[in-house]
Amino acid sequence: MRNDRPKVLAIAEAANPEWVSVPLVGWSLAHALRGRADLHLVTQVRNREAILRAGLVEGRDFTAIDSEALARPIWAIAERMRGGGGKGWTTLQAFNALIYPYFERLVWRQFGAAIRGGAFDIVHRITPLSPTISSSLAGRCRKAGVPFVLGPLNGGVPWPDGFDAERRQEKEWLSYLRAGYKALPGRGATLKHADTILVGSRHTEGEVPERYRDKTIYLPENAIDPARFNRVATPPKDGPLRACFVGRLVPYKGADMLIAAAAPMLRDGRMVLDIIGDGPMMAPLKAQATAEGVTNAITFHGWMAHDTVQNVMAECHLFAFPSIREFGGGVVLEAMALGVPPLIVDYAGPGELVQDAWGLKVPCGSRADIIRAFADQLGRLCADRSRLTAMSRAGRDRVQSHFTWDRKAEQVLQVYDWVLRDGKKPEPMAG
Repeated sequence: MRNDRPKVLAIAEAANPEWVSVPLVGWSLAHALRGRADLHLVTQVRNREAILRAGLVEGRDFTAIDSEALARPIWAIAERMRGGGGKGWTTLQAFNALIYPYFERLVWRQFGAAIRGGAFDIVHRITPLSPTISSSLAGRCRKAGVPFVLGPLNGGVPWPDGFDAERRQEKEWLSYLRAGYKALPGRGATLKHADTILVGSRHTEGEVPERYRDKTIYLPENAIDPARFNRVATPPKDGPLRACFVGRLVPYKGADMLIAAAAPMLRDGRMVLDIIGDGPMMAPLKAQATAEGVTNAITFHGWMAHDTVQNVMAECHLFAFPSIREFGGGVVLEAMALGVPPLIVDYAGPGELVQDAWGLKVPCGSRADIIRAFADQLGRLCADRSRLTAMSRAGRDRVQSHFTWDRKAEQVLQVYDWVLRDGKKPEPMAG
């Protein structure tokens, strides 16, 4: 197969090299696969201009499906109902479940004949990542005799106990009903007809019915682009411990817990903190810093372009990230790629990415428990940060061996080989 590049139709409704989060995952994986497969990318028209700027040729390399007749008005309603920018993620996904089938219908209208005619060896739906969104293409590909690969799927990590206030602040009303997606029409057929289901987390794998587990493969969806994260951390050898936080300033990311935990060390000069990101909690966080008397020890950078974040992170000893509900945790990998060891809550995505050799984890307890545990770890590091040196090297090695997009593409090619040649099932791809 290494000499016979598979012909792949990659479906990535969200795929954009100029955005972050899911669109960047969709673009990055599809683009890396282009180096190993004859791949044609199918995406939504909103991504067209960015993909053209990236150098791809429309018609030859990619197709932009215009589903805006339905998508635009429904997205407008979803944005009003989600409760503000960056909030109501479950509500947004519920509306996406209404919109997405129309996108796939248009994909089949344009590519159905080619799929039936054998123009592609594999059809791979990369995005949406959400396991709540079914695919009619799975059954249609099964009838056409063309293998269908689904995923990586990830999302829907339960809110941990004790964080109902944050849940309400995030306008996550529908999250209480999220488990109902398992009864939605189309989900069972999607899982049944998919030849392989890539799962991005152990939680998502656990939501797949037992009868389909023989075709699931664990493959965390995030990776890093070495061109974007190409620095090696060079924090000061002397002076205070310098930590950074990167993320949207929303309740579940826990920046307020970090400030509370670090306050004693920030006040007495043992530590300084860089906070990169923006969001509805910016003003409350600044007020908290003032109340704690630590404004001189915290730099609020606000929003920064993705490719410039590393310039701040690489000057830090530690990436401190007490988020309590991360699906993937791509920012943790970005810190590790630079050689900045992470301090995280052992829950969901980050908990699966971080091991003792290259990072620090605290149990996911109550809010008070997390603040106390972070304060303890930060205090220890302020007194002696020598152990971070070995973690820095181990984290960089881990990312280079498992979590670059080129490595991710190699892993997906192993999946294609298994599907097409019916060989040995690949091992979980983060071990």
